[in-house]
Amino acid sequence: MQNPNNLPARIDPLIEPSEPSRRPWQVEVSQLLTNAALLCIQQGVDLDAYMTGAWAAYVEARPGMRAHLEELHLRDQLEELRKLGRVGVA
Repeated sequence: MQNPNNLPARIDPLIEPSEPSRRPWQVEVSQLLTNAALLCIQQGVDLDAYMTGAWAAYVEARPGMRAHLEELHLRDQLEELRKLGRVGVA
């Protein structure tokens, strides 16, 4: 992965942005994701790094999402430990 400080001043996207008010949100999201992917390709970012960054951005954009996911993960871990007999059931 290249240094993000070396980003070009301007990216020429394949998809030209249009007025957001005249298109469904799915089209706008698709165009934004395509432009983000193009930027990452131009910078030599591998797929795993792109997907990790996209997921992190999604989680950070939703208040409480990270805490909720951490709680679900902890519950799964506790359930697994209970099944193995390493943690008692109260």
